[in-house]
Amino acid sequence: MKAYVFPGQGAQFVGMGQDLYDNGGLGKELFDSANEILGFNITEIMFSGTDEELKQTKVTQPAVFLHSVILASLMGDSFKPDMVAGHSLGELSALVANQTLNFEDGLRLVSKRALAMQKACEIEPSTMAAIIGLEDKLVEDTCSGIDGIVVAANYNCPGQLVISGSISAIDSACEKLIEAGARRALKLPVGGAFHSPLMEPARKELENAIANTTFDTAICPIYQNVNAKAVTNSQEIKENLIAQLTAPVKWTQIMQQLIADGASELIEVGPGKVLQGLIKKIDRQFPTSSASL
Repeated sequence: MKAYVFPGQGAQFVGMGQDLYDNGGLGKELFDSANEILGFNITEIMFSGTDEELKQTKVTQPAVFLHSVILASLMGDSFKPDMVAGHSLGELSALVANQTLNFEDGLRLVSKRALAMQKACEIEPSTMAAIIGLEDKLVEDTCSGIDGIVVAANYNCPGQLVISGSISAIDSACEKLIEAGARRALKLPVGGAFHSPLMEPARKELENAIANTTFDTAICPIYQNVNAKAVTNSQEIKENLIAQLTAPVKWTQIMQQLIADGASELIEVGPGKVLQGLIKKIDRQFPTSSASL
């Protein structure tokens, strides 16, 4: 069975999507439509902007989403997912791919999500850090003993867990985790503490938008970030998508479950090869590839 997976924030690069636009037809039509829906020229930033412009959350999230869903759309009949999953933001790309959301509603939700997260980041200085080379339980236990907000946020693969929280708590946790034997504790160049309790204002803001969006019947299961289980029920998908903003991304668990449920091939749809790299740390022999036209 083919599992299609969709990357999140951090996979972006200047020039992404230019080839899809230059093909004309549906690709150009969807990019032009996106400029109108968003109210700014995102294609200009994606194709020829600066790294700094592209790194803005309000730009990055719709940019990665657009690259992923337009690529999937252009694959036509060759795009036949048996199961889908998306890393953080990528979950919305996956929901368009399995036809739970249409393109326009998906893009509007991505834009609202990005703006709500950016606002939440401005309330309290916060960040994230990648912890390399420790067992998950040790990282979790260390974080629970730190004063302030710091939690496990992204279970990316065995030995790589991203923590998220206030800047002072992250600094303290990194120091303790290095003492505990972490190979690296690397603060990430992100705007704030995604997938932590500090995103609660964004969760509340997005809850209303998701509740008022039509979610159709999925053509195949999505393995969602919050529970790493196959889901097809529209109401359950909505509830998990709302919870995702303040809950950890259980990517390791999702990949393990996909394989257990019979996935025979993993195809990454979108910019970069980050997700292919992560699954190789879970199962080195598992077949992976990038989607292409």
